[in-house]
Amino acid sequence: MSGSNATSPVLWSIDRRGVGHVTLNRPHVNNAYDGSMIRGLLEAVDAVDAATGVRAVAIRGNGRHFQAGADLNWIEAVAKGSAADNIAASRATAEAMRRINRLPVPTLALVQGGCFGGGTGLIAACDIVVAADNAMFSIAEIRWGLTAAIILPQLNAAMGLRQLRRYALTGERFGAAEALRIGLAHEVVAATELESAGARILDHILENAPSAIAETKALALDIAQADGDDMAFGRLVESHALKRQSPEAAEGLASFRERRQARW
Repeated sequence: MSGSNATSPVLWSIDRRGVGHVTLNRPHVNNAYDGSMIRGLLEAVDAVDAATGVRAVAIRGNGRHFQAGADLNWIEAVAKGSAADNIAASRATAEAMRRINRLPVPTLALVQGGCFGGGTGLIAACDIVVAADNAMFSIAEIRWGLTAAIILPQLNAAMGLRQLRRYALTGERFGAAEALRIGLAHEVVAATELESAGARILDHILENAPSAIAETKALALDIAQADGDDMAFGRLVESHALKRQSPEAAEGLASFRERRQARW
């Protein structure tokens, strides 16, 4: 079963074993997300969630890189819009992360190449992360005068506060071995073995009882409260949107566009 075509920004299908496959599909910009990808991700997650007999979901990035964070040209265009437009953009992005986090079936991220900004939040929202040994990560929003507000709950749950405070405040890049050490990734394999490692994990998942899996995941998330309550969720969305329209963000985005050091 498939509900997308080869040119869609997000591809999805469900195989005969009940595994949903969601693929980020903007390889020409290293799968950087924009409004179309966010909508596509929401549609794919909703479609897979609504389908009968789905047992697991695997998330991939098409091309050399898993996901290069936000498309900063799109971010800059959104920043020039109204406050309501910015809230809507942040809410859609946050909702995509929350829905992935709360899917009642196990989610597996297979990460190769770059995984930056929102990409780190996406994999942190997944239950299991396997990284290729060529994977590179960063929580880079602060480099552009932005904040990672809407992915902080998932990153905190995955990495712990101590590691988050380092990497969300420095924006530095780190490799697959460090991602493994701090808990962002569960396993690191050779790039050529990424798919086979994913298949092995999916085999383990499919051996287990579906209802027990769903209940265990829901209980674990309720205990951790990774998403926070609705008021906390709203505060994250508002903070994320307001920062995008700040003078600091304007300078950060200009530095990206002009390929220069930001003047902080």
